[in-house]
Amino acid sequence: MNFHYPNGRRYLQPTEPPKGIRNLEKKISYSNRGMTLEDDLNITNRYYLEKNIAVIHKKPTPVQIVNVDYPKRSAAVIKEAYFKQASTTDYNGIYKGRYIDFEAKETKFLTSFPLKNFHEHQIKHMKSVLTHGGICFVILRFSTNEKVYFLPAEHLLAYWDRMESGGRKSISIDEINEYGHLLPLGYQPRIDYIKIIDYLYKF
Repeated sequence: MNFHYPNGRRYLQPTEPPKGIRNLEKKISYSNRGMTLEDDLNITNRYYLEKNIAVIHKKPTPVQIVNVDYPKRSAAVIKEAYFKQASTTDYNGIYKGRYIDFEAKETKFLTSFPLKNFHEHQIKHMKSVLTHGGICFVILRFSTNEKVYFLPAEHLLAYWDRMESGGRKSISIDEINEYGHLLPLGYQPRIDYIKIIDYLYKF
């Protein structure tokens, strides 16, 4: 079966390592610098769910099916499909009765975070969440030095508006340090962003 990204590029599924190697990778994953931000957040959200702290999930990526084969009347095989561009953010859920909504992004840059990593429809969605009283933020990871930050959406929106008005097209690391909150990597949970929510919203 062939999957394609919105830009038409073919999606190549990673090769699954042998079971013994998978188990070994699982044991060292918490100290492994090769983990993606999505991996870390999925582990964190699973911890929150198991400990009955919060219910937060990654939204499924919408898929458009374009070619289906029917080898039998009772079975259908998808031959080709495309990942559609998501219209909102990556994660949402509920914590202590409040709606939680956030986006997670990574960059290899050290001194700034490019705003081109975000899409206009995501910015509009975050504005709507804030308008309706939800808690909205972004989690930014600098993959080169493994630093992860929690940045409230209102600050991201201000920097986006600055760009739209002809200003710089990125958020400087000094601005992120001033208005964001560093999230040290831990074991359980891996990225404890709930701690920042408690601090900011006085839960």
